[in-house]
Amino acid sequence: MLHFLPAPIRGSLSFLLYFINTIFWATPILILAIVKLPPVKIWQTWITYLLDFCATSWITLNNLTSRTFTRIRWDIKGIDNLSVKDWYLVMANHQSWVDILVLQKVFNHKAPFLKFFLKKELIYVPVIGLCWWALDFPFMQRLTAKQLAEKPELKGTDIATTRKACEKFRYKPVSVMNFLEGTRFTQHKHDKQQSPFTHLLKPKAGGISFVLNAMGEHLHKLLDVTICYPKEIPTFWDYISGKVQDIKVRVRVLPIDPNLIGDYEDPVFKQRFQAWVNQLWLDKDLLLTELKQGERS
Repeated sequence: MLHFLPAPIRGSLSFLLYFINTIFWATPILILAIVKLPPVKIWQTWITYLLDFCATSWITLNNLTSRTFTRIRWDIKGIDNLSVKDWYLVMANHQSWVDILVLQKVFNHKAPFLKFFLKKELIYVPVIGLCWWALDFPFMQRLTAKQLAEKPELKGTDIATTRKACEKFRYKPVSVMNFLEGTRFTQHKHDKQQSPFTHLLKPKAGGISFVLNAMGEHLHKLLDVTICYPKEIPTFWDYISGKVQDIKVRVRVLPIDPNLIGDYEDPVFKQRFQAWVNQLWLDKDLLLTELKQGERS
């Protein structure tokens, strides 16, 4: 609609609208966070629906801003049979902070609102931390090998804590998001870790195993998402100022095999789980090569 404007103006206006939209929806979310405090499950579940409505509306308006100021050609496949009434574990490659906007665009009104595992310390971030808590983002505590060596009796407590944090997901559909690489792809990181993949960093199998072990009984399907920027990896400014022309997304819906749920410290299970993750990453790397070369529709 306003694609004719110079990129700096488009970017500035987009950023302003993103900011206003965020502040606007943060207000009812924070109010509902207070209303949600009484420990009555039916009440909290009902308030959670209202909270997710606010979050979904926030994304919808962000997407409207994107359509107003950019002319991105979206090539998305694999989402036709998704449902907002199902429970999903979402995995994706990670190249830019734009990935989060892409995922929100792809799954908005197609699957339940995306929720990310966060470090427990992030709950103390002013305003946003409370919003994350209100929206039921699970706060995860991972114990280091050193902590477990010093206090062996703590083994299993991180899983138990995360299970408790995710208990509310039993009552309402959810999409839990996890970036297996743990950080954004850069050529420097790729070279430093000597990744065997062309377009990906090494996946951290332990993290996704932890999620499945903590939440496996609450999740029904796995969404394997591949995000491809055919030209170059964009920055947030590139995205909002209209410099991104094409984005391709492929989604595979996979069953969650019960054999994938287990103790990652068990050497046999760990080897089997790592083999499964590596095969996923090999397939994703090949798909990215084909998408970048325009060989696969």
